[in-house]
Amino acid sequence: MVPWTWRFEKADGTEVSPSVEPDEFSTQGDAESWLGEYWKELLEGGVEQVRLYEDTTEIYGPMSLREAQTA
Repeated sequence: MVPWTWRFEKADGTEVSPSVEPDEFSTQGDAESWLGEYWKELLEGGVEQVRLYEDTTEIYGPMSLREAQTA
């Protein structure tokens, strides 16, 4: 089974450690549900954008967490 992972970044693309440790995700939906639950804590902890990967392939990103805050 191929793992789904998030890359956590500052606005300039620099990788940062998340304030909330992610689970291991077996599906894209699980990864996205987790982000939907914890994006506020991640933003407060210094993560400004994320990228989603399936194994080593980038699926999408960067996706701003600040835009979610203003939506």
